[in-house]
Amino acid sequence: MGDRKQARDEEFQSFVIGRWPRLMRTAFLLTGEQHAAEDLVQTTLEQVYVAWRRVGAADDPEAYVRRVMINAHARKHRRRLKEFLAPKDDSGLTHELPDSGDRIAQADDRSALLMALAQLPARQREAVVLRYWEDLSESQAAEAMGCSVGAVKSNAAKGIAKLRAIPGLADMVTHGGRK
Repeated sequence: MGDRKQARDEEFQSFVIGRWPRLMRTAFLLTGEQHAAEDLVQTTLEQVYVAWRRVGAADDPEAYVRRVMINAHARKHRRRLKEFLAPKDDSGLTHELPDSGDRIAQADDRSALLMALAQLPARQREAVVLRYWEDLSESQAAEAMGCSVGAVKSNAAKGIAKLRAIPGLADMVTHGGRK
């Protein structure tokens, strides 16, 4: 019995170590604040650890954990019923190296992009983060958000339209930086 528990604990620890930067990035993009992101990841991992036998046996444990994170974030957001705050600082995050084809990652003013993202309503923000930062398909995003594919399409399109309407932000993305 003790050996199985130890093996499960080691499997969980390996999962967390391997996915930590991505979990933190997703949480930061959802919450807009470093400390709120850390709290969200911690809450998510607490819930996942308790159910690790089921989670670890899932076809895609990362998708399962992402769904737990989205649900935890949505519950917290519903309780507070307030708008997201603009991110104050993302210096503590592990940043990925920009992909040469990823125009958003090439934007000079990352804080402007994050503040614009923080202005989106919760569901639009979730759809944009999952579709464009996490690079999930519409069906994967729908599963993570607990909604239909049509709702993901609608929320992502509305979110992107709002981001494009922000003066200066669209130029940064289309031109790869400031003029």
